[in-house]
Amino acid sequence: MTTRFRYLRKAGALVALCAVALPAVSFAATDTALLPRNLSPWGMFVNADIVVKAVMIGLALASLMTWTVWLAKTIELRRAINAAKCRLGLLESDTTLADVERDCMDGSDAVAQIVQSAAREAMLSDGVVDDGFKERIALRLERVEAAMSRRIARGTGVLATIGATAPFVGLFGTVWGIMNSFIGISEAHTTNLAVVAPGIAEALLATALGLIAAIPAVVIYNYLARSIAAYRALLGDASAQVLLLISRQGSLENGRRAPRAARAAE
Repeated sequence: MTTRFRYLRKAGALVALCAVALPAVSFAATDTALLPRNLSPWGMFVNADIVVKAVMIGLALASLMTWTVWLAKTIELRRAINAAKCRLGLLESDTTLADVERDCMDGSDAVAQIVQSAAREAMLSDGVVDDGFKERIALRLERVEAAMSRRIARGTGVLATIGATAPFVGLFGTVWGIMNSFIGISEAHTTNLAVVAPGIAEALLATALGLIAAIPAVVIYNYLARSIAAYRALLGDASAQVLLLISRQGSLENGRRAPRAARAAE
């Protein structure tokens, strides 16, 4: 009887242990079933809410636009700066405005436009070099510089907009994903991690995409702003050289007219 009682007591203990362990095993199986199988970035995007998907797609397009603007403006700026340096070297050599105009007649770069504008004003003024002529030349050169600066800076405002708004767009996706997580908790009547984790992961992915779009946009915008400032300085040097040529030409003409006037007076 004693041996039989011991066996019964052990069997009862085993049944009690199974009763305690089975719910835990059942909960573990439920957790495994509720957890998503793919927690990679692509898997989180596929399983995300439609609003979070829209935010992610918008941020991806913004990032693509950032790199496209960087490539296009870098090539454009490099060509423009090289052309401006070449023209500036020609202006700094011992030459006249007429010679520079012939060299820049078919050019479409900024310095060529500056030279052509100055030559046109000289033609309209019939070669009379006085203070009013210099003022008109200066006004024309300022207008050309402003127009060329606006053209070379076109498209960079998009980078500033992306850099300023992308983090907030990502934050909106984060807030929306966390809201969905809390809604899932309330509907499931459980605080199980399997219910909360996917929404939080999607929310954090939206934030990461916002930073990925914003940080390069700000860096590239600052880089292009410095390059554009250097280009504007080259245009200012070209305008100054054109004014020096005109002033030098006016001094030579005045020097030639003085002996003629003296001989006429005699």
